[in-house]
Amino acid sequence: MNKLLIAVAVAATLSACATSSPDVVSRNEAQRLSQIQDATVLSVRPVVIDGSQSGAGAVTGGVVGGIAGASVGGHREAVAVGVLAAVAGAVVGNAIERAGTREEALEILVQLRNGERRSIIQAKGTETLTPGEPVILVSSNGKTRVMRAPAVTQPAPVPAAPAHQG
Repeated sequence: MNKLLIAVAVAATLSACATSSPDVVSRNEAQRLSQIQDATVLSVRPVVIDGSQSGAGAVTGGVVGGIAGASVGGHREAVAVGVLAAVAGAVVGNAIERAGTREEALEILVQLRNGERRSIIQAKGTETLTPGEPVILVSSNGKTRVMRAPAVTQPAPVPAAPAHQG
């Protein structure tokens, strides 16, 4: 029974690992210089990022099903039920992984200052972007995220040093 609980915990952990949220930055992006481009939002539409099928859910489900099925009946029945339960567990584990990694997202169409248009799909973050709004595209390690452009303020003038008398 302990093995069953461990396998279920591993499956749940694996299904919660992936995100494309603009509010979550991967460890390898920390302390790295990113490229920034100014753009304007043209449109925003909701989309769904399909869940992943890495095989981890199927393997975990197969192990859980095999362990659970092998404990049924006598030796011959346990082998047959264990094999069937492992196959069923793999199918269910794959479905759980796919459903657990599926994300609601946005497709954001932007226009760069040079007139080029780009489409970026990212998970919904905390910001709500609207057409006509200035944004920045932050690119690092081949990935780009869209963020609201920060307000640009002019630096305060530096007071002139008083003339030295003497």
